[in-house]
Amino acid sequence: MTALNQHFVNARDPQSPLDIVPVGGRIGAEIRGVALSGDLDDATIAAIRAAVVRHKVVFFRDQDTLDDARQEGFAERFGKPVAHPTVPVASGSKYLLELDSREGYAAASWHTDVTFVDAYPEASILRAITIPEAGGDTLWANGVTAYEELPDALKTLVDGLWALHTNAYDYAATFSGVSRAQLDQHRNVFASTVYETEHPVVRVHPESGERALLVGHFVKQFVGLNGQDSQRLFAILQDHITRPENTVRWRWRAGDVAIWDNRSTQHRAIADFGLQRRTLRRATIAGDVPIAIDGTRSRVIKPEPAPLLEAAE
Repeated sequence: MTALNQHFVNARDPQSPLDIVPVGGRIGAEIRGVALSGDLDDATIAAIRAAVVRHKVVFFRDQDTLDDARQEGFAERFGKPVAHPTVPVASGSKYLLELDSREGYAAASWHTDVTFVDAYPEASILRAITIPEAGGDTLWANGVTAYEELPDALKTLVDGLWALHTNAYDYAATFSGVSRAQLDQHRNVFASTVYETEHPVVRVHPESGERALLVGHFVKQFVGLNGQDSQRLFAILQDHITRPENTVRWRWRAGDVAIWDNRSTQHRAIADFGLQRRTLRRATIAGDVPIAIDGTRSRVIKPEPAPLLEAAE
């Protein structure tokens, strides 16, 4: 048994003023007794931010009064909200992204949000609106504990390794059973501008100092490796990240909110809900450019991307 497994790595911070109940042994916690809004005091906002960094993803039940405006108000207190670089915002909102899944489709592949740009988001705030009676759960995985448990030989390899991330990935190969309309949507909207960015495979977290594996489905290839070797290594690293022991699964109810640290996690939806409707809206918080172990920063390959759009005042 490794040192990592000998203690409870997802323990609640005894100094936190929040009522926090860990969900998984390595990732995820529910925060109780807080009604999210833009009116929360600074101390509560700071405590929620600290809990997100510590537990990687936090959950709030029964946030039934949280509509689009209140979600935006909370996001503006939590950080600096930004719109998605290619996908239009949800109708009537300033910067919320709508995830409206019909006929069993969802983002059912492991990823970290928007890593095809250099300063990809630091966090996401996801609110459940319409949830299937059964199915449609979301999984999150801890990139920090995944890195910590790598064999020394793999750590030596990835500590200096870089990967090319792009939004022009093979969508049909990544998501099985997609329709022609979904393929067209991906090409004409999501990949309307093609971004490519090189990121370190091991990112140093700017707040905690922890080292986390940074891969996910936006990875096109590892720098210096050919396509076949990249695929083999990608599978090895993803297997380490997404081991069941390293994940948490959340069963949504309408009114739930999840906030995750996009700098240290991956996530995926589970597309097992058939013809049921699944609708959520996400606020995204601006991040900074990742830093490798040696202090080198991520670099844009193409094109020189415009900054993620700030929310309108």
